[in-house]
Amino acid sequence: MEDKFHGISNDGKEGTKEELNAEISYDLDDKETSQPITPVNKVTLRLALAVFSAVMGSLVFGYNTGVINAPEGQIKSFINKTNMDRSGEYISEDTSTGLFALIVAIFAVGGMIGGLLAGWWADFFGRKFGLIINNLIGIAAAVMMYISRTAGAYEVIIAGRFLVGINCGLYTGLTPLYLSEISTASMRGAIGVLHQLGVVIGLLTSQVLGFPEICGNENYWHLLLGLCIVPCVIQILTMPVCPESPRYLLIRKNREDEAKKALVILRGTDLVDEDMEEMKAEFRHQETETRVNLIKLFKKRSLRMPLLVSVVMQLSQQLSGINAIFYYSFNLFKSAGMEESVAAHATSGVGGTMVLMTLVTIPLMDRVGRRTLHLLGLGGMFLFSVLITITLALTYLADWLKIVNIVASLFYVVFFALGPGSIPWLIVAELFSQGPRPAALSVSVLVNWMSNFAVGYAFPYMQKGLNDYSFLPFSALLALFWIFTFKFVPETKNRTFEDIATTWKDKSESPVSSQSDLSGPVECKTDYGTVCRTTESTTSL
Repeated sequence: MEDKFHGISNDGKEGTKEELNAEISYDLDDKETSQPITPVNKVTLRLALAVFSAVMGSLVFGYNTGVINAPEGQIKSFINKTNMDRSGEYISEDTSTGLFALIVAIFAVGGMIGGLLAGWWADFFGRKFGLIINNLIGIAAAVMMYISRTAGAYEVIIAGRFLVGINCGLYTGLTPLYLSEISTASMRGAIGVLHQLGVVIGLLTSQVLGFPEICGNENYWHLLLGLCIVPCVIQILTMPVCPESPRYLLIRKNREDEAKKALVILRGTDLVDEDMEEMKAEFRHQETETRVNLIKLFKKRSLRMPLLVSVVMQLSQQLSGINAIFYYSFNLFKSAGMEESVAAHATSGVGGTMVLMTLVTIPLMDRVGRRTLHLLGLGGMFLFSVLITITLALTYLADWLKIVNIVASLFYVVFFALGPGSIPWLIVAELFSQGPRPAALSVSVLVNWMSNFAVGYAFPYMQKGLNDYSFLPFSALLALFWIFTFKFVPETKNRTFEDIATTWKDKSESPVSSQSDLSGPVECKTDYGTVCRTTESTTSL
């Protein structure tokens, strides 16, 4: 039977299939010759400033993750002295260990709260002003930790760590979101890694400043805790001159002119039509979706798998055992038989290795791909976590095994930085369209901080109970995470947000049937926007 076909183009013209195809071909040729391609790899001064300012939040997170490591002895002594001044008695070793573990872990409790608020915070205040307001929390926390010694109250340290945890929890949601939304698809991987670079620079800074000859001593440990105020002040001064996220302005606020102006500032050119069209496509897609909150995120079938992937990716970062290195490497190295001063300087090697390897991953992210790097990272961490266990268990046999333990720990960190360090933060923003993205980010950040808390609080007791075999549970988890990543995690490099989001769509949700034998009148949209009508059978252009 001959198909009866009649079509209508976007501009309202009617005609046969052949006539419309000719019209489309002419329009495409005209667009190719008349519209220059938007430069996508240009890093402008304003883009660099926006990235620099945003990454200050990452630096605060990294600094507060590592700062508690070196002054452990001084803080425990302060707790003992404070209790002696109050009651005339010293506290037991178990109580001292428990209070210090609380100081370490309360940071993650605050992070859970901040992480859960991050999605709402980003939508209510905006990405830019959300970051600015968050600095006020960070500054208040820094002041509290600094005055704790003068106040003679270790409870103030606990409160300050809790508050800075909320601050960092918000940062872990806001910073990757802002960075992903101001970058192009071709630069998104490299710019996204800069969040992790900021984290590890903050970590290294805290370790260097924690040397006994600098601030890691009885006189200046409180200053060490309070210095996290510096990046907060830098961001609060620089972020006001940076543009708001164009994607947020267009898709969330429907302010097309402001979004275009922000893009022109970031790209350094008026040729932003390509970026605008990509955002409009996502906006049109979102218009067909209902608003996604936390409840709908779990209920909607097409979002369950990307949410599961996001959650497992966050768990693969925190339950890899890396925080055992970040929080307790000083004690780990001492338990391997090192002197205190050597252990302090060896700890800084962890931060230095993280910075170096994060710099290496920046060009690799958009070349090798997220999935491949994550698999390499998890595999390497598994091997070296086993080696750490072996060297800890056999240190008594030979002194050179102490050196092997340090080397194994550093290579463990190398493979963490290669993939699990940065990719979980980056990939969550990539797996979801604009509608469910903030809610998904909140859930992922919450899971990250919950597992952070679990490791931070439990590891001292794991170390006490398992002794030299405290890394074996992490080895088993790393193997499971590698299998999950291999089977379920998609590659996202050089793909638009909309393209990635369609990966998870069920075929039953597709608005256009792929069948060609359906009878009756049917309407469909072609890739060029042409609406086609058939009276006896469907026909696609």
